[in-house]
Amino acid sequence: MATHQDLKHRTKQHEEEINTPQVIESTFSDDGEMNRRRQKKSGMARRGLRSLSLAVALPLTLSLIDIFYFGSSSRYRTLPKPFYFPPLWALHLACLATAFFSGLSAWLVWAEGGFHRQPTALMLYLGQLVLGLGWYPIVFGAGATRVGLVICGALFGVLVGCVRMFRNMNPIAGDLVKPCLAWAVLLALVNVRLVSSH
Repeated sequence: MATHQDLKHRTKQHEEEINTPQVIESTFSDDGEMNRRRQKKSGMARRGLRSLSLAVALPLTLSLIDIFYFGSSSRYRTLPKPFYFPPLWALHLACLATAFFSGLSAWLVWAEGGFHRQPTALMLYLGQLVLGLGWYPIVFGAGATRVGLVICGALFGVLVGCVRMFRNMNPIAGDLVKPCLAWAVLLALVNVRLVSSH
């Protein structure tokens, strides 16, 4: 008959023998689970990268088309400007930077589910996109500088709304819209100068 110590020793040894196959099995099942998780995360990352690319490329492409068709203004180039007025290429570059920042901020809000929770945020984003794209054809294309001034005021108001709404959903997205406010002010200054020279 085994003593009490032998029983404890056998029990411990017996537990190790029993647990060893389970550990190996659980390791294999954990590896399979880890691979499934890794593949799921990889798929989510690819979808996220695709949606980010689309969110940034769409406003950038529309802005490039807008600049290509309506961005060359001989009137702006020949206009006597104060030293702090940007050259036309800098105005175009600011337009593209604004398109990038607004697209990125919209993607951040979308990724947080903000457009579903607050549909007004989507309307504000689309409003600022349309107003920003409409300025070039109205001011440089049609020469309607007074209408362009109204557009600048509306654009500034919509951008303020975007900053407030976006900040509630994602603080970084709200901060990314702030350079767009500076662009709206710059457009308004250029527009005032164009109105006064007309």
